[in-house]
Amino acid sequence: MTFNELEEKVHLWALDKGLITKDNTKQQALKTVEEVGELCKAILDDNKDEFIDAVGDVMVTLIILARQNGLSALTCLQAAWDEIKDRKGKTVNGTFIKN
Repeated sequence: MTFNELEEKVHLWALDKGLITKDNTKQQALKTVEEVGELCKAILDDNKDEFIDAVGDVMVTLIILARQNGLSALTCLQAAWDEIKDRKGKTVNGTFIKN
């Protein structure tokens, strides 16, 4: 299954659950932060299965958040890629520092 197909399935699921409304944006952003916390815990625990689940959950919450605001996750990812693709800098202690 392609990313676009999965994104659409998440969108339809979220529509069915009544989540795709701009009024839910703040709650969805907080849900994303919660899922990022679970991702960090999986990393600290070195738990690959929980890591996979958490990355997927973060992606689901971001897809829903984008759709609540009339965008697709792919549109947002493309915009971010266009901004960083030619960025210069170096990695210091595991963090990329842009020029």
